[in-house]
Amino acid sequence: MAQLLNDTEIQARARALPTWQVQGQAVEKTFQFKDFVAAIDFVNKLVAPAEAAGHHPDLTISYNRVTVSLTSHDAGGLTAADFDLAATVSQLA
Repeated sequence: MAQLLNDTEIQARARALPTWQVQGQAVEKTFQFKDFVAAIDFVNKLVAPAEAAGHHPDLTISYNRVTVSLTSHDAGGLTAADFDLAATVSQLA
């Protein structure tokens, strides 16, 4: 099981991803695209890196917006895997 980050570690990792927000025990960001098709294209791009990491985001799709929320359910909170995948997701947008 992944090691939970402490508050200091979470804040340091969050500073490295300033467009993401820590929301309770998750880190999340809403991406906006030109239309629904572009939003779904983005979601499809998330599949390979999520599978490779063995870490899967919670996704909310609303027309041209996709909210990506990451938490390590098995660890019960935020781990390095959440922030690592968040950085990867940011590069795909």
